[in-house]
Amino acid sequence: MPEFETARLFLKPMCIADAKAVFGYRSDAENNKFQGWIPECLEDVQNFIGHRISPEINQPGTWFQMVIVRKDSGKLIGDLGLHFQEQQPLHVELGITLCKYQQRQGFAAEALNEIIRYLFLNLGKQKITASIDPRNQPSIKLFERLGFVHETLNEKSLFLNGEWVDDLVMSLQQKRDQNSEIN
Repeated sequence: MPEFETARLFLKPMCIADAKAVFGYRSDAENNKFQGWIPECLEDVQNFIGHRISPEINQPGTWFQMVIVRKDSGKLIGDLGLHFQEQQPLHVELGITLCKYQQRQGFAAEALNEIIRYLFLNLGKQKITASIDPRNQPSIKLFERLGFVHETLNEKSLFLNGEWVDDLVMSLQQKRDQNSEIN
């Protein structure tokens, strides 16, 4: 299983031992109001880890989930999901969630940059997308800083948390001359 290290973070595959920490920030309905999954109890997270995510990376048609851990404290502060497309094996969808107390410190960009580099350079992916609620301006700005462009706006296309919401798809294409320096 791949594990990654950045200047301030460790990224590692999510495991059942992470359930309590994941529940701690994922169950915050206000912080995660733009997320498609807000667990109601610890068992929801345990079931998610045990049954809904792939134990292996780069398996077509699956989600692979990683946790984001601060090096300085060893504290789990968020998670990053990678959806490997079944019909388009060179495309990957990304999603990220951070504890509200860890936001606006550059951790999301640091984690995403490392994963983007890995997807393009090690797995040979050609396109990475992110599906974002257009009301989630901080996430849109984050992905724009990473070089993602607005690709499609699907109006009232997702039913999340009891309402139909718009879905902004942003994308980043692999450049033919891209080297180890990603954004």
